[in-house]
Amino acid sequence: MHLRNGLLGATFLGLTIVVGVSAQDAPAPQAPATPPAGGGQGRGRSLATFPAQQRPPGDPAVVARGKALYEMNCQSCHAADLRGATGPNLLRAQSVLSDKEGELIEPIVKGSLPNMKAIALSADDMKAVAVYIHDIVRTARGQGAPPNAGVPVTNFVVGDAAAGKTYYEAKCASCHSITGDLQGIGGRMPDARTLQNLWVSGGSVGGGGGRRGRGAGADPRTPIVTVTQANGEKVEGPLVKIDDFIVTLSRPDGTLQTFSRKGNVPKVDIKDPLAPHRALWSVMSDKDVHDVTAYLVTIK
Repeated sequence: MHLRNGLLGATFLGLTIVVGVSAQDAPAPQAPATPPAGGGQGRGRSLATFPAQQRPPGDPAVVARGKALYEMNCQSCHAADLRGATGPNLLRAQSVLSDKEGELIEPIVKGSLPNMKAIALSADDMKAVAVYIHDIVRTARGQGAPPNAGVPVTNFVVGDAAAGKTYYEAKCASCHSITGDLQGIGGRMPDARTLQNLWVSGGSVGGGGGRRGRGAGADPRTPIVTVTQANGEKVEGPLVKIDDFIVTLSRPDGTLQTFSRKGNVPKVDIKDPLAPHRALWSVMSDKDVHDVTAYLVTIK
């Protein structure tokens, strides 16, 4: 499952999250007398905990059950440490931090997000997953930081490299090259999880430049805008800002040039190199993601 825009989701590297923390009968959270696991020292304060750290520990039996459910249903998208792979980082997701007893997490798991498949869990199982997630989040060293609960990080490869090569050649090779921007990518990334996060997001990997480069030092991910003025003159450069009233671009000498907009005058055309990634992400299956990662790992 996937949490997008601060919501819950599963990581494709095989992480499943089950939360079993319940605050139904617990008193209102109070700042502890001593820092909980992961609590740090703030500047000028004796404690620097955030609200998610102030939860009481979950029932060990419920936490254990939630962990098993998480690993089966969520871990592949959110990773074993909840820090995300294809899905977002649950340690800083607002839906997790604001949730109390699963009321914000449950709708997401049931498919309230357009890009996430619904997961069939009973009400008790859903609460167990929420309890587990909260029990891990409360051990973080700081809001969004890795947990201190000894949660392992999984980096094993689960895809089919041959299928990934086929998918890459059909969908990716028109913009990327294994002898150009992706040369040696499998050896340049520290682990499969990092590699997967990089390519899914359209991150820059350098190393010889891709087919979309626009000169030395240019970031191939930067949108390029072409402004066609009323007299037909065209000005092109990296897009800096655009809204209904102005469009600003960067000139070759580093200066900025801004044009006022009124309707379709001047004409504005934007080429966004990351648009193909966003379009693919809405149709790619988890298997596609795993397979492409398995193929890229082999490119040394």
